[in-house]
Formats: sequence, structure tokens, C-alpha cells
Amino acid sequence: MRPRRLDDFVGQTKLKENLNIGMTAAKSRSEALDHVLLYGPPGLGKTTLAYIIAAEMGVNLRVTSGPAIERPGDLAAILTNLRSQDILFIDEVHRLNRTVEEILYPAMEDFALDIIIGKGPGARSLRLTLPDFTLIGATTRFALLSPPLRNRFGAVYRLDFYDQASIETILSRSASILKVKAKAEGLKEIACRARGTPRIANRLLKRVRDYAQVLAEGSITQSVSVEALNKLEVDPVGLDEIDRKVLETVILKFNGGPVGLETIAASISEEPDTIMDIYEPYLLQLGFLERTPRGRLATELAYQHLGLPYNKEKPPQSTLW
Repeated sequence: MRPRRLDDFVGQTKLKENLNIGMTAAKSRSEALDHVLLYGPPGLGKTTLAYIIAAEMGVNLRVTSGPAIERPGDLAAILTNLRSQDILFIDEVHRLNRTVEEILYPAMEDFALDIIIGKGPGARSLRLTLPDFTLIGATTRFALLSPPLRNRFGAVYRLDFYDQASIETILSRSASILKVKAKAEGLKEIACRARGTPRIANRLLKRVRDYAQVLAEGSITQSVSVEALNKLEVDPVGLDEIDRKVLETVILKFNGGPVGLETIAASISEEPDTIMDIYEPYLLQLGFLERTPRGRLATELAYQHLGLPYNKEKPPQSTLW
């Protein structure tokens, strides 16, 4: 269901405009596109944009990820097999090994690969010339990129959460591809609970489709969407069980905070990185959580959403622990 052209990519208007200008200019000069860094929460279309850029530029795309490149030789093998103007896409680029990352510096700046032949006093350095290529890096943790690597990207774009209208458009397109009978009201209900994220919207659409097929004669209406999403424990603003556990832990166990991320993670048996990358961005976007120097703090909006009294002097009594 990935769009294959920039015109079919919904949302991220400013990013698309700037990207289109860069691609048009590069093609007019018959040059490789400058290196591109895409960052933002997961599920917003970073990988999809990499495929679109390759299709628009009419070049080959090589896909890998930071954790998959374990040794400098792995990266060297990839780089030496690229052709002129090809695109190398590295997902989770912030997880590159530091020794591997250093191989990228001359490759990105000078299109050259420095390798060491031999060991000890007889070792010598050899520089191989690489074809001009484009590196597209994607990351959910922009701050974890080292400054030397970050500064070598010529274009840096942030992907933001999508608005309601954009998610509805994406759902309408996906429903058409999946050949699902769906009313506009049914798709709107799914969009309201999709957390502004296309990946989540498409996942929920498939689950509501299953519910409709089994229990509602195959048609997605508003009532069918509400019933299906309630069964999935996705509430009207898109919070799921883990989101609510995070908020309830901060409020009920720690009197609304502030409380450290590691403590929250241990309390709900989740990894800190999972909370930071998957759940926290949307809770911050909704204004349910605040980051402070001392830790995470639940806001009055979070209390209201959970139906709990907002009283910082006396914490509400939990029935969960």
C-alpha cells in the first residue's frame, strides 16, 4: 500500500515541496541527489519516502539498516557495489557502529573509501574511488546521531504527525486498494484513533475490516468501527493499553510525577526505548505528559482523560496495584 510517487504521498506538504525542488534540480544537472536525513516518530513514512525518491530519480535503491552493518567490511562491500547516482537507504542510522560510521565520512564527502591493507609496520592505506551516490538515513532518535555524521547530510527533514484530513485520505486510498466497503464516517472514526500515524491507521483499518467481514456483513460503518476499535482497546483519542498504563503509573504510583523513564519502564515491564520511541511522542503531542529535568510529569489533561481527580496534594487511590 506504499505510494510510489511523490504526488501520491499524502501530507508533509512542506517536506514534499522542498524535496521536489531538490530532486528536480539534481535531475536537471544529471547529478546525484544530495544526502538526505529523515527523522521523526516511527510509522510516518520515512522508508516510503526513500522508495519514492529512488523512483522519482529513476535510480536503484539499496536498503539496509544500522544494526545490520556490523563491520566496516560490510559497509565497504555495499558501497563498492553501488552504481552512479544510486541510493543507499540506511534505516535506524543512529545505531551504526562508530567504526562503521567513520567509513561513511569520506564516502559521503569525497565519494572515496579508505581501507587499510596489512597489519603492523607494513600496513598501508588505500583510497578507492566510489561512484557519486545518495545516502538516505532514517532515524527516530535524531539526538543520538553524532554531529560529524549529522553535519554531512545536505538535506535534513523532520516528519510530523499527520492531521485528521490527511489520515482520512490515506485510509480512503488504502480501503480502495484492499477493496473494502467503507463509509466515510467509518473511516473518520478510525482516523480519530490512528494517533496521526499512517502505519497505525492502516493497521487499524485491516483489523476493522476483519471485524466487519466476520460480524458486520463486510461493510465498515461508524458503529462497526467503534465496536471493533473498542474490542482492540483503542480509545477515542487513540490511546491503547500501554499508553494508559504509562499515564496510570505516573499518576497513581508516583502522584503525577515527576518520575524517571527507567522507573516507568520497570513499573509496566516495558523497555525504556520502546516507551520513548513508540508511546511518549504521542502522549507529549496530546499534552498528557511533560518532560522535565527531574522526569516525566502527568498534566491535568491526562487526569481528565482517565477520569481521575486532579489533586496534587493527595494522590487518587489505585485499584490496580
